Amino acid sequence: MAASIAANTAALDRASPTDHRAEFNAFYASNIGPITAQIRAYTGDAAEAEDLVAEAFLRALTRWKTVGTYDNPAVWVRRVAWNLATSRLRRGAFVRSFLRRQRIVDVEGPEPDRVDLERALAGLNERHRKAIILHYIAGLSGAEIAEQERVAESTVRTWLARGRAALAERLRIDDLKEPQ
Repeated sequence: MAASIAANTAALDRASPTDHRAEFNAFYASNIGPITAQIRAYTGDAAEAEDLVAEAFLRALTRWKTVGTYDNPAVWVRRVAWNLATSRLRRGAFVRSFLRRQRIVDVEGPEPDRVDLERALAGLNERHRKAIILHYIAGLSGAEIAEQERVAESTVRTWLARGRAALAERLRIDDLKEPQ
């Protein structure tokens, strides 16, 4: 940022025959420390404060013909730095709030029975699976499923019957024989 201020100071020198460079340099040297300390106290971060104050001084430099005529140009620079810090803190608060809402919440995994059911459903024919899900999970009647799928109600009953039979086969638990 210091390089940017130096480059803009050189541009200011070329644009104006008066010696604004020495005036700005003296102003900068006498005010950089106190303003940075104030902004650091506000933001709680030294590097952030240095960036914000450098930006404020850069803006003062580009407007030095006007800012330099103020009774106390440091007040202008301080206000700009403070406003920049406030904007950055608000953006940071918004981002932190957004990220808190996006945080992945730890939840318990599904029960083993649910895992088995999902695997069994995944192994069904697509039409049978859809009929089972719509009927038992979504709570639709056979007539509602038939209307949605544009098929006869008897077709839906067939899908449900075949789907239940396939699920029963996939979820069958063999009786464990006790050792003798």
